[in-house]
Amino acid sequence: MSATTQPNASAPLPPQAASTLHPADLATLLELREPRLAWQTLAALPLDRRAEIFGYLAPATQVALAAVAPPHELAALVSAMDADERADLWARLPGEAQEALAPALAAAEREDIRKLASYPPGTAGAVMTSEYAVLRPELTAREAIEALRGQAASKETIQVAYVLSPVRRRLLGTVTLEDLVLAPADRRVADLMQPNPPAVRAEEPAAEAARLVARYDLPAVPVVNGGEAMVGIVTADDAMDVAEDEATTDFLKAGGTASLGVSLREATIGLLYRKRVLWLLALAFGNLLSGTGIAAFENVIAAHVSLVVFLPLLIGSGGNAGSQAATLMVRALATGEARASDWGRMLAGEAMVAALLGLTMAAAVSLLGLLRAGPEVALVVAATMVCVVLVGSLVGLSLPFLLSRLGLDPATASTPLITTIADLSGVLIYFGIASALLGG
Repeated sequence: MSATTQPNASAPLPPQAASTLHPADLATLLELREPRLAWQTLAALPLDRRAEIFGYLAPATQVALAAVAPPHELAALVSAMDADERADLWARLPGEAQEALAPALAAAEREDIRKLASYPPGTAGAVMTSEYAVLRPELTAREAIEALRGQAASKETIQVAYVLSPVRRRLLGTVTLEDLVLAPADRRVADLMQPNPPAVRAEEPAAEAARLVARYDLPAVPVVNGGEAMVGIVTADDAMDVAEDEATTDFLKAGGTASLGVSLREATIGLLYRKRVLWLLALAFGNLLSGTGIAAFENVIAAHVSLVVFLPLLIGSGGNAGSQAATLMVRALATGEARASDWGRMLAGEAMVAALLGLTMAAAVSLLGLLRAGPEVALVVAATMVCVVLVGSLVGLSLPFLLSRLGLDPATASTPLITTIADLSGVLIYFGIASALLGG
């Protein structure tokens, strides 16, 4: 919708727009409105559409609307939401709001919220839904289709049904609606199902569920508990949200910033300050070491002032090479393309690549050194370029592996950290080579 046709943000949306827009688009427009006006628009819609739109709203907006909604209307909305979204909303509500809402919910809904909210944040259990279709293995295809028809209204999806053992709800296999429709009517589900499907444990990271969805192209991945009983599913759309959150977190860490927990638009000045100040202070003191290194070579610098001209170029090249290598390795470790056991093999390959890159860059900067300061300085600059690119690349590749081996997040090997290490090593290498070749 263009700026000229967008409804006035200070008024409720027109009924036609509220009833015809896609839920995601309508949620975007409601985000721009004061909570009472946004709730007024939602309250005029059918309950099922209201719940669908509510699921597209940002977490902070959901909480704001819950605060202004009449208790009985909020309870109806929460009851109509998908189980996983309902549990997420419950976890975000303040304690007094939970106490006010709980009596209005059905006992089964309260118990479902309690179970889903009991899993630690970031686990597969925390993002799963308990609304999945279940079939018994002895059913025929005709009976299974009738069973799915009866479950469809209350399940997240019936495109895939999960075949469970009757006693312990152990996951036996999966069967698609398409297979049931195409199969002979008297064919048993046990003969149609895909046995031993990929599954994730409830306590495993949610990122593992997202990885399985992507790797096996699944509409949903089943979640099992320690006793191998099925407890839920992580749908593809929730897996995409997890993958997006993981990528955002890694991106922020790569920039030396902790995860905000809210959107940048909603972040306060104090929150932005707290999330950034510690890294900047740590890196600032790290850069003092580079200054100490320069001070140690005052005599060399005084005798060959032209060396200073090339210092930013050299240490910047080392940092850039290290950041490239670190970015590639952090991504490879995050996607499973590389493991900690691959470090030795990949280190040898990176050393060859870095040496070639260093030689290429050395050839380019040596010409500048010849023109600016003569052959002796050109030799120092060229030799240093090879060394700093090699060291920066190897540090950038090795640091994510080291952090992974220590059980830390490889994304912590951020660009500012790599740059600080490259600065210090570049100063020492540059002036060390200059001292050896030029004297002073």
